[in-house]
Amino acid sequence: MPVARITMRKIKDVLRLKLDAQLSHERIAASLGLSKGVVTKYVTLAAAAQLDWPTIQGLDEADLQRRLLPAPAKHSDVALPDYGYVHQELRRKGMTLMLLWEEHVGQRPEQRTHKYSQFCEHYRQYARALKRSMRQTHRAGEKLFVDFAGPTLGLNNGDRVHIFVASLGASSYTFACATPRESMMDWLNSISLALRFYGGVPQLIVPDNPRAMISDPDRYEPGTNVTVADFARHYSTSVLPARPYHPQDKGKVESAVQVVERWIMMRLRNTRFNSIDDVNDSIRPLLDRLNNKNFQKMPGTRASCFTQIDAPALQPLPAQLWEFAVFKLVRVHIDQHIDFEGHRYSVPQALVSQQLEARVTAHAVEVLHRGQRVACHARSMQKGGYTTVAEHLSAAHRAHMEWTPERLIHWGETIGVATGRFVSKLLHMRRHPEHGYRACLGLFSLAKRYGKTRLEAACLLALELGVTKYSHVRDILANNRDQVSQQDATQWTSPEHEHVRGPSYYQ
Repeated sequence: MPVARITMRKIKDVLRLKLDAQLSHERIAASLGLSKGVVTKYVTLAAAAQLDWPTIQGLDEADLQRRLLPAPAKHSDVALPDYGYVHQELRRKGMTLMLLWEEHVGQRPEQRTHKYSQFCEHYRQYARALKRSMRQTHRAGEKLFVDFAGPTLGLNNGDRVHIFVASLGASSYTFACATPRESMMDWLNSISLALRFYGGVPQLIVPDNPRAMISDPDRYEPGTNVTVADFARHYSTSVLPARPYHPQDKGKVESAVQVVERWIMMRLRNTRFNSIDDVNDSIRPLLDRLNNKNFQKMPGTRASCFTQIDAPALQPLPAQLWEFAVFKLVRVHIDQHIDFEGHRYSVPQALVSQQLEARVTAHAVEVLHRGQRVACHARSMQKGGYTTVAEHLSAAHRAHMEWTPERLIHWGETIGVATGRFVSKLLHMRRHPEHGYRACLGLFSLAKRYGKTRLEAACLLALELGVTKYSHVRDILANNRDQVSQQDATQWTSPEHEHVRGPSYYQ
């Protein structure tokens, strides 16, 4: 689109929205009624002219046009090289600009040519014009880039350890540690160690797209694992994976990984370690040397830049350390408990039959309803056991919990000696007395239905028969066997009859 059709005022608006408001090219084009290509063109021209927004803001339209669109250079008798050829030749392994400049000068002995410094500068301008993407500008405390190095280090037992690397965007302050694998637990525990190393939390954590952390590696809407989301929520940050097949999105950590491989791992390549702790002990002093090493093209070090730029902008660490947690959908059973790995944990009675989410750490089980915690218990490894909070249960269930073997036996003895003995046998003949609680409550209901006198007689008859089940007492009462005389009962159970087993059979 020609310049005449776009006023310099609109071009200035494009640069203001990009450089000051940090809007995307798409949003700028939509708001100003331009194409995305026009926006890209003038943003690229401003970058080539090394113009930032404070400088542009102070320029009038004529000065801005001269800076963005300088007049074509006057004809010169200097022999210019073919920079397209130079660009292609530089892709060869071992090729340098110095060699190409010497060849260019040698091919034109009678013509004027650029000095080496001018030759390099003109080539850099040509290369910048070829690259449409802009150089990333990292804000203080904004992004922490994380990844694993490709090589590994060996232990004496034959295992290999993996090296995790993290780097802050603005200062390049680097962290590294060894892990046994590259599982989700290794990723998150390493990031947690990195945050403690930095003493603060960035706004974004940028990994690649590891399957251990990213459930849906979509280019536009990547989905993270629920445990990763819980980690980000704990630290009040966000995990935003880099776009697939776009290494420029994580160039900072790619560079940091390369530096760690060369500065740390190569120095340790011949060292033998007994454990991961030994590896980390050897990494720490080398990491300190790396962060305090002077930059080649900038003043200062990674450590000094971190202190001045990144550290003041980081968010504070939470008071509690994050614990690795797994999530599982659970349903509340009729007994007002959920089940996790064979152990049962109570929840409020109002949630019976509903589906909840359990957040389980090494030490605790939290039960969540619509994101809100409704119960929290210490984790138990006892299969078949119960962890119950009395306040969670209904009145009837709480009354059931208050029963003890001693109280049940005492209740039976208030009815009669036979009932007391029957309750005692009913409880103690089972592996756990609790297994007989429901049967005792059944006897209690029989006392209400048939009366205490008949229950005492039925328990006496059951003891004589040698039976210890609630169902036997219930059947005796239902068939009115308790009302048969003692003599008849004895005859009825006479062991002399060849077809009657007698009380001893049931002992």
